[in-house]
Amino acid sequence: MRLTSERRLDDGVLEHTFTLGDVPGILWTPGSVSGPVPLILLGHPGGLHRMHPRLVARARHSAADGFAAATIELPGSGDRPRSPALEEARADLRRALEAGEPVGDDIVDRLVLPLVGQAVPEWRTALDALLALPGIGGPVGYSGGVISVGTRLAAVEPRITAAVLFAGSFVPRAIFEEARRVTVPLHVLLQWDDEGNDRQAALDLFDAFGSKEKTLHANMGGHTGVPQFAGDAAAQFFARHLR
Repeated sequence: MRLTSERRLDDGVLEHTFTLGDVPGILWTPGSVSGPVPLILLGHPGGLHRMHPRLVARARHSAADGFAAATIELPGSGDRPRSPALEEARADLRRALEAGEPVGDDIVDRLVLPLVGQAVPEWRTALDALLALPGIGGPVGYSGGVISVGTRLAAVEPRITAAVLFAGSFVPRAIFEEARRVTVPLHVLLQWDDEGNDRQAALDLFDAFGSKEKTLHANMGGHTGVPQFAGDAAAQFFARHLR
């Protein structure tokens, strides 16, 4: 890991940019907390520059609770090299949605499974580097989407002890089987009227998770209309499980 910049935000939170090989990322650490702190990995749909305002708001919230937060760029997004196969799958998805046609399993598999296959090992490598930094000691939570990435990461990474998953992306059938291996406490956020989400698939995925403690927090509204109290409930979930 190579730290490339550092700046202090107006609330005292330190924002560090870094690269891990060719993968860019951002780490936020509380400015007023001493000693090793828990870490929350912030998942997102790709495009660190585009997503930065929303990510930094989530990181500030985490820092206020005494947690560090970190994120990395998804494969094929932002400034990372494009994948022709992924770009083709995205184009096929757009055409299906614009035509009002069902999105077939083939498109979903080609769009999501290669992304999961590359992103999850990168997240685990980033976690190795982040936990080696002074001031970060775990435990570790995962928060966000893409939900298939979060599902596999929660299934294979033993250092993740709790997860807040954002429903709102297409889910390959293979991920439903992986969900049965997820046993950490879960808090799943679902926007009921999300125009880009298969609501029934999100409900079926929630049912498939093997966790004994799992909560579904569903709210009316579209993809970006998550109410503040839903975010507060997710923060309380992490406060219970990461402290």
